Amino acid sequence: MTDMPLPRSQGSLLGRRLLRWGLYAMLCLFALYYLLPLFVMLTTSLKSLEEIRTGSLVALPREITFDAWSKAWSGACTGIQCEGLKPFFWNSILISVPGVLISTIIGAMNGYVFAQWRFRGANLFFAFLLFGCFIPFQVVLLPMARMLGIFGMAGTIPGLIFVHTIYGLGFTTLFFRNYYVTIPHELVRAAKIDGAGFFRIFWSIFLPLSLPICVVTIIWQFTQIWNDFLFGVSFSSAGSQPITVALNNIVNSTTGVKEYNVDMAAAIIAGLPTLLVYIVAGKYFIRGLTAGSVKG
Repeated sequence: MTDMPLPRSQGSLLGRRLLRWGLYAMLCLFALYYLLPLFVMLTTSLKSLEEIRTGSLVALPREITFDAWSKAWSGACTGIQCEGLKPFFWNSILISVPGVLISTIIGAMNGYVFAQWRFRGANLFFAFLLFGCFIPFQVVLLPMARMLGIFGMAGTIPGLIFVHTIYGLGFTTLFFRNYYVTIPHELVRAAKIDGAGFFRIFWSIFLPLSLPICVVTIIWQFTQIWNDFLFGVSFSSAGSQPITVALNNIVNSTTGVKEYNVDMAAAIIAGLPTLLVYIVAGKYFIRGLTAGSVKG
């Protein structure tokens, strides 16, 4: 008996399945390639120096030890001080939390004004504000240093909060403005007829509807502030340096044997907060971005 050919519908279904599995295999390969550095960092941080010198780079640790993590947190040297990342971690918290909250609140107010309370020259002013988003960090270093000196905030944590708040306002205003233009203007008119004023409308109508875009701005600003190195190294002093500056000092400070396990543990500790934020609220970040992309 001769083999009967497959019907056309079954053949096309089989082809689609093969194409789908091929796509999945390629995506898994890309994911493995992308995650390989993180795997190497994690396994290296759990190894002893002897195992690092004699073993393979991608091999699992023969004996798991957390000594490198302990030293990276509280004993690694950042120059002449050997306090680890602990004090700098809390410096980054003190910088990030107020910077995120202040820029988010002011950005929400700005977006509310640009979206629902039009004034003469609003479009031009908004264009200049957006232009500030794309100015490279290096361009603003000198004028920002001058301003911090005038205000008496040079080399302080409030000074870094001020810098990150100012530089983040363009982005937070853009996010909130694009989100608020999707809210019907009739709500504002009805609230005005009922006697509600500027702040009453904002607090009672717009702010309760702003949870998705608030999540976007919080994640965006927290990531930008926590991962910043240029502003931290330029505008901080010995007692106000963020964790990224401390990580750079640990990696570049050697007092004999290079401790790669401590360097890897310190890098993971420095990146954990932003990683946790994206794991917990990553899906809300995408939802919030797409929620403000219909109009404006």
